[in-house]
Amino acid sequence: MSLDQLTPEQHSALLKIRKRVIEAIGRNMDLYGIPLSTGHLYGLLFFADKPMTLDDMGLEMSMSKTSMSTGVRTLLDLKMVNKVWEKGSRKDLYEVENDWHQTFTDFFAIKWRKAVESNILVFRRSIEELNNQLQSQPEGPIHEILLEDQRKMSEAVRYYEWLDKLIDAMESGEIYKMIPKS
Repeated sequence: MSLDQLTPEQHSALLKIRKRVIEAIGRNMDLYGIPLSTGHLYGLLFFADKPMTLDDMGLEMSMSKTSMSTGVRTLLDLKMVNKVWEKGSRKDLYEVENDWHQTFTDFFAIKWRKAVESNILVFRRSIEELNNQLQSQPEGPIHEILLEDQRKMSEAVRYYEWLDKLIDAMESGEIYKMIPKS
């Protein structure tokens, strides 16, 4: 059924409900570090009954093509929307990734993996520098401080190694054996 088959009252009521949901999605996208307008764009695509072009979205959202393009690119990079092909269309079309579990997994795997890799590198390099300092420092207060810093950093590395395993479990789908999709 399409929207043009609804009575004006039904159409108005449906749009009111959808607008409330789109507003909530937009506000909550802050958790993902996504601007409100891009969250609204995601909400628009969520309710779209067919893939949309940037022009279609711009008309619905009253946004500039540049803003629309930036928002869509963000959502594409986060794998929250997909570019689709449609016979006879020369313009790029976009639709929401409907598997929200996969969207969550992709988003956090992308973000966490970057943080894990960066932090492990920094901590391991710093532990190596601490080892060099420990070898060149006599026993005393500085030695104890260096040992304590080394202990703390080693704990952090173990945490990031655990987080890396969690990311692997998310990407492989193993997480859903422990916490099934409902």
